[in-house]
Parts: sequence; structure tokens; C-alpha cells
Amino acid sequence: MSLRDAADIQSPDPALPMIESQALSISEFASNLRSTGQIQRLIELAHDEDLGPDAHDWTGELMFAPADIASAQLTLREPATIAGLEFVEDILEVFLRDGESMDWAAAAHDGERLGIGASLGTLSGSAVALVRIERTLLNLVSRMSGIATRTAHFVQLASGTNARICDTRKTTPGLRAFEKYAVRCGGGVSHRIGLYDALLIKDNHLAGLNETAFKDRIKSASRRARDEKLSFVQVEVDTLEQLAWVLDLDEGVCDIVLLDNMSIEQLSKAVALRDSRNPKLLLEASGGVNESTLPSIATTGIDRVSIGGLTHQAVSVDIGLDSL
Repeated sequence: MSLRDAADIQSPDPALPMIESQALSISEFASNLRSTGQIQRLIELAHDEDLGPDAHDWTGELMFAPADIASAQLTLREPATIAGLEFVEDILEVFLRDGESMDWAAAAHDGERLGIGASLGTLSGSAVALVRIERTLLNLVSRMSGIATRTAHFVQLASGTNARICDTRKTTPGLRAFEKYAVRCGGGVSHRIGLYDALLIKDNHLAGLNETAFKDRIKSASRRARDEKLSFVQVEVDTLEQLAWVLDLDEGVCDIVLLDNMSIEQLSKAVALRDSRNPKLLLEASGGVNESTLPSIATTGIDRVSIGGLTHQAVSVDIGLDSL
């Protein structure tokens, strides 16, 4: 079964996240990411960078008594697609100390599009814990919601076509799990999580090879990738001639071809060539994709469009934690 037959394929190793994340609900995708341990480690890092080696919020500890109780509402201050609420409980688990308690009552769900003033949920409990948690909570939810909002905009620009919007590895170092989750909340597709879970043979892996060596290198790498149970095999090409070389390979050697920085005319020709020779092969466009170019790219018949700007150009959403 090819990726074109079933667009959502689960990684053979259950410890690895789904690459084609649409096959999972948003909550299930979050659970898959959580199972890798990355979510807890990232929150622990956020905890340590804010509270230091001795884990103190001196302002909160000097302004509140341990028994003081407070409540606050997470409030949206601009329209946005929401992401990150799934991890509020994870943040509480890391930040709360022995004897402290905090209740989280969600009023929204990740993936929802909401307007100004919408309540995302309420935190109630230890006052000193609430102020300790506030900034990390807002940083993460605001950042993820910014990515989800930007992704949803690109998904809308491609609506009415078969093109699915994919993320890349152009993420903030250390925050990749959160940022790829946010893309999923915006309706995008999580591509490979890192270098470890899929095979993406790029131009610098094939530079200077003639046709025979090009094909042999791909076939050899693909066999090893299947043995290692990697999620997919993808090959980047710069020319239609290289695409024709990939199309010469036996079915199953390659799942996706990445068409790098091709013009609209070249993309249309690539789709026609694929359709005539190997209709099951997925084609992905990359390079030069922005709000003005995406609609034309998507209408060529391409299957996927990868956009680094979903993550590295996203702006955090304005969200407040307002006392009740």
C-alpha cells in the first residue's frame, strides 16, 4: 500500500509519532508526542530556565502565603486558532510542588477558531503556584496558537484543491514537538519529526551523480530504510529529468518526490508526468511558497506543499491570564 493509497500512515514503531498526523485525532497526536518523553523534557527545561537551579519564584513566594488561593482565566485577546491547551495538565505536573493543587477547567479545544475575549479555560488553586506557572503557560500556548493560526490561513488558501499543507524541520530548537503539534491543530500535516524517523534524500545527498549512480543510490538507501521500518522514503529533485529518473524506479522504492523550487509550469508538467507513469507516487512542492504563490501551486495538482514559514515566521497570539 502506498502513501497515495492511504494518505495517513502510522510509523511502525509505536514509540514514534505519526508522520501523516491526520490519521489521528489532535488529542491522539499529542499523546504520541508525549510518549516520546519530549514534552516533559521541554516543560522541565522551561521550568528550570524560569526558576533557576534552586527552583524559586522569589516574588511569588514573598507576596503570597502557602495557603492563599486564586483563580485566573486564560483569555484570547485577538482572533486565533487555538493550540496548546492539551498540554496544560503536563505543565501543572512539572510546576506544582508537593502539597500544592491546581484545577484546570478547559473552555475550548485545540484546533478551534475563536474570537477576541473568548475564554480558553480557568485555573484555580494555590496563588503562589499560579504566578509561578503563568509565564511558561502563556509562552507555550501563545506560540503554538500563533503557528496554528498561520497554518490554518495557508490551509484555507489551498482549499478546493488536493494539496495538503506540510511543515518542515525549520522549527525553534528544542520546541519542535510543540510546534509540529501546533501545525496539526491548524489543519496541516506533520512531516517527518526529525532525521531519525523517515528517509528524505536531498540534492546534497545526490550531487554530481549520473543517472545510473543516482538510481542505485536511491534503491540502496530505500532497501535499508524499509529494513529499519522508517515511515516513508522521499527524494528531492531539482529538474524534470531527475523526476523521470525516479519514475523509472520500481513501485515502492520511493513514496514521495519533493519538487524543489520549480515554476508553476514545471510543477504542472511534473504532475502530468507522474500521472502517466506512476499515479501512486506523491508529489510535494517546496521553495518560494508564500501567501501569494500558494494558490497557484496548489492548483497544479500537487499532493503536498511544504512551508517552513508555518513555524519560523509565525507570530505568537496575544493571550492573557486574567485574575477572577
